[in-house]
Amino acid sequence: MSTTEVKAYGTEAAEAPLNQLNIPRRTPTAHDVEIEILFCGVCHSDIHTVRNEWHNTMYPSVPGHEIVGRVLSVGGHVSKFKQGDLVGVGCIVDSCRECQYCQEGLEQYCEPGMTGTYNSPDAHLEGKPTFGGYSERVVVDENYVLRIPENLDLAATAPLLCAGITTYSPLKHWNVGPGKKVGVVGIGGLGHMAIKIANAMGAEVVAFTTSESKFAEAKRLGAHEVVLSKDPEQMAAYQGKLHFILDAVSAQHDINAFLALLRVDGSLALVGAPEEALPVAAFSLIPGRKSFSGSMIGGIAETQEMLDFCGEHNITADIEMIDMNEVNEAYERMIKGDVKYRFVIDMATLKGQN
Repeated sequence: MSTTEVKAYGTEAAEAPLNQLNIPRRTPTAHDVEIEILFCGVCHSDIHTVRNEWHNTMYPSVPGHEIVGRVLSVGGHVSKFKQGDLVGVGCIVDSCRECQYCQEGLEQYCEPGMTGTYNSPDAHLEGKPTFGGYSERVVVDENYVLRIPENLDLAATAPLLCAGITTYSPLKHWNVGPGKKVGVVGIGGLGHMAIKIANAMGAEVVAFTTSESKFAEAKRLGAHEVVLSKDPEQMAAYQGKLHFILDAVSAQHDINAFLALLRVDGSLALVGAPEEALPVAAFSLIPGRKSFSGSMIGGIAETQEMLDFCGEHNITADIEMIDMNEVNEAYERMIKGDVKYRFVIDMATLKGQN
C-alpha cells in the first residue's frame, strides 16, 4: 500500500524523550477519511505506552488517542463525512467487525482484539504499529470516525474521546440517573468528567477526595456533596447510602472502605488502573449482594452518543493547552498530579517546527 510521510512526535525507546520524527500514513482507500489533526489530548496511557510500563510497546511509538480534527479528504465510498467536517477519533481505529461483541456495538471488547489508535499491529502497514494523534494527519476508516457537536470548544472536546467515554460508559451501563446517589472517587482527568456527566444525567453526586483543598473545585464541577475520604467519621456518614460508585483512582487505596458505602445491590466500577492488586474482603461484598467490577471505554456508537450528550449539556473537559514541544514536561507534571485536569496539545505547533 502506498504511503505518505507526515510529521509526528514520538520515541524509539522507553528511556528516550519524545521528539520529532516522520511516520508513514496510508494513502486513503475508498472507505477512509483523511483528517488534519487540530488538537490531541494527553492521556496517562500515553505515558505508560511510550515508557513501556505495560511491557507491550512497539517502537517507534507515537501516542495520542484523543483526537479532534478537520476532514481533508474522503474515499470514494465514504458516505458519513465530507471535506471540512469537524470530527474525532478515540481509542479504536478498527476491529474484526464480525465477532459477537462487534456485532453488538461493543468494539472495545472485540474478541480477536480491537485495533488501538496507537501501539496495535497496523493491517495496512505490515510490520509497523498504528501511530496516534501526536501527528499532523491521520487516516481512519469512516466507521471509526466520530462527529463533533458544533457548539463544543474543539480543544476541550478532545479529552472526551477517552476520559469522557471511559466515564460515560459505566455511568450509563449501571443506569445512573434521577433518584440515584452516585459516588465519584478521585477528582482528576477521569473523575472530573465523571462528576460533570453524572450530574447531567440527573444523579445526586458525592465526590470523594483525599484533599480538603479540592472541596470547592468538586462543587464547581457539579458535585452536590464532597467527602474527605481519609476522615473515618465523614466516610461513616455515607455507609450503605450509595447506589453506584465510579472509582477513578489509579494509585493503591482501600477499596473496602468504599464498598462499605454501597446500598444493597450497589455496584462499584473501577476505571482507574492501579499497578498493584487491590485486596477485596469477601464480606465487603457478600452481606449486601454488592458488585465490584471494571469498565473500559465504549464502542463507536456509544462514543458518538456520549459526544451528542455532551453537546446537549455543553460538557467539555477542563484543560491546559500546551505546545507540541512541551509534551515531555507535561508528562512529568502529570505524574506529579500537576494539571487541572487534562493537557491538550495544539497541533498547529507541530506544523511550525522544522
